[in-house]
Amino acid sequence: MALSRIWAAFIITAIAVALFRLIGTDDGKTVFSQMVTGKSGDTIRISEKDSSQVSAGILRALDTGRVFTEGKKHLTHTANGKILRFNVQASDGVIETCKTAVNLSLGLIGIMALFMGFMNIAERAGGVRMLSRMIGPFFGKIFPDIPKGHPSMGHMMMNFSANLLGLDNAATPFGLKAMESLQELNPNKAVASNAQIMFLCLHASGLTLIPVSIIALRAAAGASNPMDIFIPCMIATFAATMAAMIIVSLRQKINLFQPVILAWVLGISAVIAALIVYIRSLSHEGVNHFSGMLSNGLILFIFLAIIAGAIYKKTDIFDAFIEGAKGGFEIAVKIIPYLVGMLVAISMLRTSGTFDMVIDGIKGLVSLTNMDTRFVDGLPTALVKPFSGGAARGMMVDTMNAYGADSFSGRLSCVLQGSSDTTFYVIAVYFGAVGVRNTRYAVGSMLLADLVGIVTSILLAYLFFGS
Repeated sequence: MALSRIWAAFIITAIAVALFRLIGTDDGKTVFSQMVTGKSGDTIRISEKDSSQVSAGILRALDTGRVFTEGKKHLTHTANGKILRFNVQASDGVIETCKTAVNLSLGLIGIMALFMGFMNIAERAGGVRMLSRMIGPFFGKIFPDIPKGHPSMGHMMMNFSANLLGLDNAATPFGLKAMESLQELNPNKAVASNAQIMFLCLHASGLTLIPVSIIALRAAAGASNPMDIFIPCMIATFAATMAAMIIVSLRQKINLFQPVILAWVLGISAVIAALIVYIRSLSHEGVNHFSGMLSNGLILFIFLAIIAGAIYKKTDIFDAFIEGAKGGFEIAVKIIPYLVGMLVAISMLRTSGTFDMVIDGIKGLVSLTNMDTRFVDGLPTALVKPFSGGAARGMMVDTMNAYGADSFSGRLSCVLQGSSDTTFYVIAVYFGAVGVRNTRYAVGSMLLADLVGIVTSILLAYLFFGS
């Protein structure tokens, strides 16, 4: 029910904002067409004014170049003594978004088939149960409803490991398999179980060791030191993960001060600290090489270990792979309706101008308090991230282009990009794959963990880059 209300609120809010723009502003004349049939990058004429009605600054810019750009969203040029103003659409409308959602799902089919096939081999050979027993002492404490040695523990561990190394393509199939395993234990199939909520909140917190894609984009944007956001990113995402675990544990009355939990958390913290020290000693090229070797090498090692274990156990390897791959295909197709519904609602929020109004409102409120407003220019990345990873990445790149890769806002947007995952996408895909309709307090817990990640990112940005 919570997800249904949120989805309905998104659509109603978007339409209400669009009506407000249509009635009250010049640039609202084409808002309905942008929301329904518009495409990202479309240039739409929104107003025409006499030269006397515009500022001297715009006229000077027009005199020198005849084109004036305002924040990469609006274009203005002269024609027959008139000032023509155009809007550049930043995101697709409803129709194009439906196509994007289907293409996303279809693009998952091959990856899902591959990893689900190997996962099925590992299950038949007993590898998943062995992994479950290894991490059982820790997972048994934060997932008390899961029986000892249940395969879901192994599936979750594979998902967390893939996330940790930034292997998104592998993390999704492992995560969906984990949700399937947890659904088998769920007494009420339409309502999210405690274990499913804990798993998804930890997954959505997006703990990643090395934000390689962010470092690469900073290098492409001309940053003097692309790696300078590495430590803030790791600390922020670790804080969001710990927040997610604490928030859900409080709701589920789980005691986090048990020796086993403390030992694992401190152990992981020590590993992260050691990795920070090592990565800091490497050059930019060295980080890319190390990350590539670690992540890609791990995938090949997993494949080798699964095949070797299956041969030892005399498992029919290819038959097991085909059976698992079929399940991957079915899941990829099953999530299409959920993805279409969620992405369309998000698209309407973006194309209606709702996000822009929120950002402008935050900046206005902050300026009234006489606080430093530099952090507001980096917030679009954080506000869009729960809805769309691709959109947040675009916001991050746009912020670096607008303010500079080495600016405070540019660096903050990169830290915010690495501090969490796409909450609503995760909810739509993972709960949709197993048919859960009542997500209980999952959405609120995930967004609260996201907020912790955002606040931590802002504080770290001022600590590392504030001067």
